Amino acid sequence: MDWERPPHRGQGPGNVPDLEQVLTRLKDRFQFPWLKGSPFWPLALIVLVAVAAFNSYYTVEPQETAVVQRFGRFVRTEGPGLHFKIPLGVERVTKVLTGRVLQREYGYRTVAPGVRSRFSEKGFEEESRMLSGDLNVVDIQWTVQYKVRDPAKYLFRLKDVEETLDDISESVVRRIVGNRYADEVLTVGRASIAGMARQEIQQIMDTYHTGLQIITVKLQNANPPEPVKAAFNEVNEARQEKERMINEAEQVYNQRIPKARGQARQTITQAEGYATERVNRARGEVARFQDILAEYRKAPDVTRRRMYLEAMAEFAQKAGRLLILDTEKSGVLPLLNLNDLVPGAGNASATPFAGGEVKK
Repeated sequence: MDWERPPHRGQGPGNVPDLEQVLTRLKDRFQFPWLKGSPFWPLALIVLVAVAAFNSYYTVEPQETAVVQRFGRFVRTEGPGLHFKIPLGVERVTKVLTGRVLQREYGYRTVAPGVRSRFSEKGFEEESRMLSGDLNVVDIQWTVQYKVRDPAKYLFRLKDVEETLDDISESVVRRIVGNRYADEVLTVGRASIAGMARQEIQQIMDTYHTGLQIITVKLQNANPPEPVKAAFNEVNEARQEKERMINEAEQVYNQRIPKARGQARQTITQAEGYATERVNRARGEVARFQDILAEYRKAPDVTRRRMYLEAMAEFAQKAGRLLILDTEKSGVLPLLNLNDLVPGAGNASATPFAGGEVKK
């Protein structure tokens, strides 16, 4: 055989042994008493070769990452697709789900997932029951969603990563709830609790080199214990009613106060305008009176007659109809239709008057 030849001595083209010779030599070298006279050993060799060939390749799914170990030591990771390895236990492949978001549940478990999922809370009270900062007991149910970011760390750096995640998650949530009032935990503080829990869990998991990435932490339910749930619901209803009444009062306040302020400002502005108008009118009347007085002192008779005529003209304009009577006459005789002289009096002012008696 090849290993029986001296070094640096090859075979010529005519010295190539055929398959039957090779099998005969292997049979002579690896002879077992119980195989003498039996054709089993060629079949065993063929099976061994087939098993080695079958174990020399593997397929990785799209959501998986393959971790390859050679004699137990980590050598590489492989992505999705068809890959080859050294068979017969030399290289071992472990597939890890890295493209899927996984979930851990606390305080409850999903019995039947689907469109109408069914959950079970019995037997998980120790996980959900916690003590708040004001020494009240609350029941909290939450979930942690995560992905495997580093499959090598996930497999080799820490034993039982999921159990470690459970312990860390429960510890962090208990500490955060223990530093807050029960009212805040049950009402407005749920989102902030979930955010703080996600950050702290991620920091601790990175410290332990678990290879996990915490996607989110969700508080599913936060309720008081069952014996006091009815009383707590009544308190919540009273608080909601209080908030509703406060909001309605603020709404009415926002509607009426600005309106009242606007009306007050309008009244003040109108009063200021009226005052300005009266003052300016008074000042104008004073100036007019002073001008008339100056003219009156210059020519009293002319000014008096002029004032009389202007007053009569203004009076005639307001009267609309004029009737001049002679005290010495017993009848009414329209001598002059003065209404035609008044602008805007109309045609009705020209109607004549007759009859009647005027006594002295």
